[in-house]
Amino acid sequence: MSKIVSREAAIGLIKEGSCVWVVSSGGGINEPKYFLKGLEQSFVETGKPGKLVLCHSSGIGDKHGGGSDCFAHPGMVRKVIGSHWAWSPAMSDMAFSNKLEAYILPQGVMVQLARQIAGGKPGLISHVGLKTFIDPRIEGGALNDISKAELSEVMVIGGREYLFYKAFPIDVTVIRGTTADEDGNISMEQEGMVLESISAAQAAKNSGGIVIAQVKRLTRRGCLKPLDVKIPGVLVDAVVVDPEQKQSFITDYEPAFTGEIKLPEVPGLDTEFDVRMVVGRRAAMELRSGDCVNLGFGMPDTVAAVASREGVSDQITLSVEQGIIGGVPALGINFGLGYNPQAIIDEAYQFDWYDGGGLDIAFLSFAELDREGNVNVSKFNGRVTGVGGFINISQNAKRVVFIGTFTASGLVTSCQDGRLCIEKDGKYKKMVDRVSQISFSGSYAAMNGQEVYYVTERAVFKLTAAGVMLVEIAPGADLQRDILDQMGFEPLISETMQEMDQKIFSDCLLGLKRRWEEN
Repeated sequence: MSKIVSREAAIGLIKEGSCVWVVSSGGGINEPKYFLKGLEQSFVETGKPGKLVLCHSSGIGDKHGGGSDCFAHPGMVRKVIGSHWAWSPAMSDMAFSNKLEAYILPQGVMVQLARQIAGGKPGLISHVGLKTFIDPRIEGGALNDISKAELSEVMVIGGREYLFYKAFPIDVTVIRGTTADEDGNISMEQEGMVLESISAAQAAKNSGGIVIAQVKRLTRRGCLKPLDVKIPGVLVDAVVVDPEQKQSFITDYEPAFTGEIKLPEVPGLDTEFDVRMVVGRRAAMELRSGDCVNLGFGMPDTVAAVASREGVSDQITLSVEQGIIGGVPALGINFGLGYNPQAIIDEAYQFDWYDGGGLDIAFLSFAELDREGNVNVSKFNGRVTGVGGFINISQNAKRVVFIGTFTASGLVTSCQDGRLCIEKDGKYKKMVDRVSQISFSGSYAAMNGQEVYYVTERAVFKLTAAGVMLVEIAPGADLQRDILDQMGFEPLISETMQEMDQKIFSDCLLGLKRRWEEN
């Protein structure tokens, strides 16, 4: 019997109180939005299904009512576990108002935990999250006062600490693909990522649950090539068709995201020479030929632009945690996708590679930095946004470069004759005595011998065993007025502190290609 059913019939399979795992990524990427909107409509009209537990490994939504905001109705969910919350403001508001239990787990932990659940394991043992706000000895990943569940516990194995993340049954997994046949086999030829689809589907089936798939189109049984099938029909209970399905919230279909074509020129790399580019130029100087690289959301995208302009893009391999290897990461809402990728792999395997030290260097944004080298990206201005893959990446890359402006909200700068001119400082100081939340632990990094830099437009800091040390200052910046007076703590100052290269502050080539060839 065909597994192709109406949206209403598929929704009817979800029982009250079910644990629902939605496989998707922020910006509407791979989001089964047609199905989720129908689920929302069903609850609004009938009050069913309610009291759900919602799980999502990535931040999901589009800030316009999609993603987990489809569940943001009183009584529809009682608990949410997700790595990132910024894409779904309505659900975030409910969490911060204590209207539901709310938790954050690292993105990589969640996709790997799904795989452990699929295998009938008791949980996931990982070092990821130690000494951060995920650690049960600190905050345990809880977002509000009513969230009391202990999602993890500390274990000691061979004299080393780990976190044990506890498994739980998944009743429903909702995934998205491109094409389904009558037996429910799913291919993903027009999706820009695979995510944890197979692990989450297997986890639901082995928990005694069901799998619901949304696709764009149908084909007859036997027409899909076995190697193209990402979710076998034996795992799928119902298929819902949405012929209007888009690749992301803003993209109908970009074939360069799937490897169908290779663009000769990747959009978004001609970045304006502004303060973001100044920071990106200094950060890019930490690249080495042959590096495997992760670029975080936001300002790190300037590093790709610099590498392209310097003619060294072919000597490094960029990657994105959602499973993209090679090519150039997309920007903004399409973050997570990649132009001209060399490979698109399952997300859990990408995080295996990351967690084991596969990344040579990562460039990540920061919101706050304190004297111990702790970084906060997850809680600021009274809001908690979450971490996505930040903790997995920052704790495991061999070298980490945190990048951002020195102050925030209102900073005005210019560059003249190779010198930085700070015309007006931002309202908020990002260098603070103590971060609001520990997303990255400086002491844990120092203990493990990790190489860590903090790059801004006016200063470069390095993490040492004794704390944060100032090692470079921008030409034109005053040490006392522009740096020390704008900090909430007094950094160590290197005896060999240098001026940042004047080329960084001029719209010219840095000469990375020549330097790499000479070395």
